[in-house]
Amino acid sequence: MSNVFRERVLEGKVAYITGGSSGICLGIAELFAEHGAAVAIQGRKQEKLAAAVGLLEAKGVRSIGYAADVRDYEATEKAIGDAAGRLGKIDILVCGAAGNFPAAVADMSAKGFKAVVDIDLFGTFNTCRAAYEHLRKPGASVIAISANHASHAYAWQAHVCAAKAGVDRLTQVLALEWGPAGVRCNIIAPGPVDGTEGMRRLAPTAEMREKVAKNVPLGRFAEIREVAEMALYLASDAAGYVTGAVFTIDGGSALIGFNLR
Repeated sequence: MSNVFRERVLEGKVAYITGGSSGICLGIAELFAEHGAAVAIQGRKQEKLAAAVGLLEAKGVRSIGYAADVRDYEATEKAIGDAAGRLGKIDILVCGAAGNFPAAVADMSAKGFKAVVDIDLFGTFNTCRAAYEHLRKPGASVIAISANHASHAYAWQAHVCAAKAGVDRLTQVLALEWGPAGVRCNIIAPGPVDGTEGMRRLAPTAEMREKVAKNVPLGRFAEIREVAEMALYLASDAAGYVTGAVFTIDGGSALIGFNLR
């Protein structure tokens, strides 16, 4: 895919990305690096973080990886503070750590439900709360990675639907509260995205992948790069008057609806 931004629009900026060692958020980190941003990423596995940092540094920017769980406020606060101390004020904060697995409510444990809500919703709160004092004011852009689950009910996805609905509303409250300080807060809601752990779990077979694609008006999965391009727009000055908005990137699938059963 060609780059819709012809220049390095994030030159000199600092980005902090949770869930940044794989999937959509690694794609966002890579695109931000290509556009000149120094990038700090947070994830749970040191080995994946090291590999991701290597990819980012190969693009000629400074990158740091932090092994910390977003459910742990103190660990996240320490990581963000260290990143700001080493790289400078945070211009872009991406909250992308997430969990998912298909399960009917009657078959789901309370622990399983809580794990997804804690990673998605509490993880977003922890990241934003810990980062606030380190955000550039005015000028910072906060981006939460949500999903269509926030506004549509999907069978076998009660935990994700509940968590993402909370992420959307939390982010919009932040847009209200942090707007006067010049901090913009927006939401990206992807549909089915190829090359992600989520889709490998939700559509593990060729038959299921075909079923998912048939429920997308554009007839295909998104590429990670397509989601990253939206994040780049929201992080750039081109979106300087955009806050509190949900950007759906799903090929039109929310217009149809889709359940896994």
